[in-house]
Amino acid sequence: MTGLTITIITHQEERNIGRCLEAVGGLAGEILVVDSFSTDKTAEICESHGCRVIRREFRGFADQKQFAVNEAKNDWILVLDADEVVTEGLKNEIAALLQQETIPFCGYEIPFFLFYLGKIMHHTGVGNEYKPRLFNRKSGAFDPTEVHEKFTLKGRAGRLKGRIIHYSYSDLQNQFDKSNNYTTLGARQNLQNGKRYHKLWVVIKFPVTFLIYFFIKGGFLDGYPGFMWSFIAAFNSTIKIAKTIEMTTRS
Repeated sequence: MTGLTITIITHQEERNIGRCLEAVGGLAGEILVVDSFSTDKTAEICESHGCRVIRREFRGFADQKQFAVNEAKNDWILVLDADEVVTEGLKNEIAALLQQETIPFCGYEIPFFLFYLGKIMHHTGVGNEYKPRLFNRKSGAFDPTEVHEKFTLKGRAGRLKGRIIHYSYSDLQNQFDKSNNYTTLGARQNLQNGKRYHKLWVVIKFPVTFLIYFFIKGGFLDGYPGFMWSFIAAFNSTIKIAKTIEMTTRS
């Protein structure tokens, strides 16, 4: 049987982390949590579930996740976020895979469901996402980006059928709080990559992005949650460009 380590990075996640850990009980030989000095009960809850907890200053999502991967006791890693839940089907699928004498791929992409405003989204551009979350750490690394970090595999990747459910936001207030941070990080990344925008882009970006999410990607099929996701996605894209322009002017 191949050993598995589950890695999770956390900060102030007492609301989510218990649900995440309960879903993977008995799956891995090690659950490693890298916590950015939470002041709530995050670390306490993790330790009560038998996790190994390392406290470390936050240095970016990719850096923090790569650190966790490097510190794991096993080469095969399942990366989770604290607000994600492994379904029973995926748990059984991973357990069966680890029982095989030879694992055929160096990593696996896992399909995601987004739970948003009380509903699992099936459209709106977020109903059929696959992310490389189960892999042999010798076969790649996290891209050094500030937002939307992704593990890049150097070899062939397979796909699993079982899903991860992403409980993204507790409410709209929580979403806007996170969005403010993410748009700032995204703008900073744009600046570092040398991206520049004319102010006309701020005018154009919102209607075009909303059109894409709500009509082309089928947001209207997800009802009210689909409309709100499309609206806020368009708003965030516009604000990120506006912040990029502001940072460019200041620099």
